[in-house]
Amino acid sequence: MIALVLATTPLFAINIILNQYAERRAVTEMEAMGSATIHRAEEAISTTVSLLQRLDRDNVQTCSAEDRVIFEQQIVEHGMIDALGLADAAGQRMCIIPDRELAGKTILPPLRDEGPLVGIGMLDRNYLGARAAVISWDLKDRTRLFAEVTPAVIAMDPGPEFLRSYRRAELRLGDNLLWYSVGGYNSEETGAEDTLSVEVASELYPLRATVSAPMSAAKQMVQDLKVVAAAACGGVALLFVAIGVWLSWRPESEANDEFIAAIRNGEFIPYYQPVMDIETHRLRGCEVLMRWRRPNGMVISPGQFMAYAENNGHIFDMTRHIMRVSADEIGELYGENPDLKLSINLFAGHFLDREIVTDVKSIFEKSSISFQQIVVEVTERHPLEDMELARKIIAELQALGVRVALDDVGTGHGGMAYLQKLGVDIIKIDKMFIDTIGLDDSSTTIVDSMVELADNLGMGIIAEGVELEEQIDRLLELGVTAAQGYYFAPPMPADEFIEFAARVEDEARDRERLSAEASAAEEAATKAA
Repeated sequence: MIALVLATTPLFAINIILNQYAERRAVTEMEAMGSATIHRAEEAISTTVSLLQRLDRDNVQTCSAEDRVIFEQQIVEHGMIDALGLADAAGQRMCIIPDRELAGKTILPPLRDEGPLVGIGMLDRNYLGARAAVISWDLKDRTRLFAEVTPAVIAMDPGPEFLRSYRRAELRLGDNLLWYSVGGYNSEETGAEDTLSVEVASELYPLRATVSAPMSAAKQMVQDLKVVAAAACGGVALLFVAIGVWLSWRPESEANDEFIAAIRNGEFIPYYQPVMDIETHRLRGCEVLMRWRRPNGMVISPGQFMAYAENNGHIFDMTRHIMRVSADEIGELYGENPDLKLSINLFAGHFLDREIVTDVKSIFEKSSISFQQIVVEVTERHPLEDMELARKIIAELQALGVRVALDDVGTGHGGMAYLQKLGVDIIKIDKMFIDTIGLDDSSTTIVDSMVELADNLGMGIIAEGVELEEQIDRLLELGVTAAQGYYFAPPMPADEFIEFAARVEDEARDRERLSAEASAAEEAATKAA
């Protein structure tokens, strides 16, 4: 009986703890989803209002041919805007670009003498649960400039996997005007005690995002852990728990000393994953990825140590070490091929002071790798604490010739804010979107939107995690020409990467030679004919 009690008591406690953790995690994710939706809506409204105000200041206030040309230019420059035009006091379109049938349809409420300068409404057109918004600016002459905002601006909120199939997200404007709705869960059919609901309000506009999900969806995240916990409460549960506790409670200082010794002994080594040009099949460069090679030869992936290194401040020494080793190992290859790029991953802490600028200067200034060949990657998964300082540091790096890439685009905190404020040069499409490209319409649309955004902002774009030839074909159709992933090669040590680079270059030269010979033969045949 004592053994039974001792074995089952932890099971009840673990179930309670796991349920509480699942609820907290779900609420946190739902708040992030709501905040992301609000942020995208705020950006769309603010950008559109600024455009309409600028048109007003520039006296672009009529349906004349000259003003229509300006409307067309602004639509091309602002990918989020589908149409621009002029509406009368009754709210009916007077003209619209691109040209379409006016049909006397009312798209705005009647103009009021003391009404606000800015008006926001919804159109019937929708996409993936989001409606097209219409935003107006009062010209004070009984007419209004208006812009129709594409639904794709707001219709991009996948959420975490464990909530994606169950959550319902809504974005409402004003009292109860629905702008965006996704998901099929109905909280009215479930008791309040079984429902998780989060509401996020905008501080700038009358916007309110609501995200709801059943508690059962959150609990699914820990279901496997509950099964494991139940199995562990067998006859030898106490022994296993005792051994686990003894091992896991090893003094932190001992583990930290081991980590510091590993850094000092050079156990953290660079692996290089090729970045390929999928049109020409030539090498564009590589991304440097960190591995931990233990004295026994075992190689440990970064997922098992990177969080510890970042949280304890070891990542700075490790990054410096990786940069030095990379400069030594592949410096000669890069010196002979000045077009190759070397991507180095940084984390949010690197942008809290200028030390990273000093490190890049001191390590690469006298190496065979030029500043123009270096790309530093900042991930969107972890928020930057001081955006203004980060922008200054990035500007200093760019002044040296270093390019800056935004990694994991579409999966984290930054979104459009990072692209606008940080001034990045390259965006990298996360593997999450590449996995389902061509299979899932929303993923294809998201990638297409990213490519269009990169083109409009003059940025480069790289697809990550490419594993299938079908993905290559779809990326080429969408206009993406650079990619990395196991389809081409896994991350590899320096000697293997140098061999890979030589092999790719030889194959490219052979293709060029065969193409030249074929062209010469065709020309000769043409002359003979």
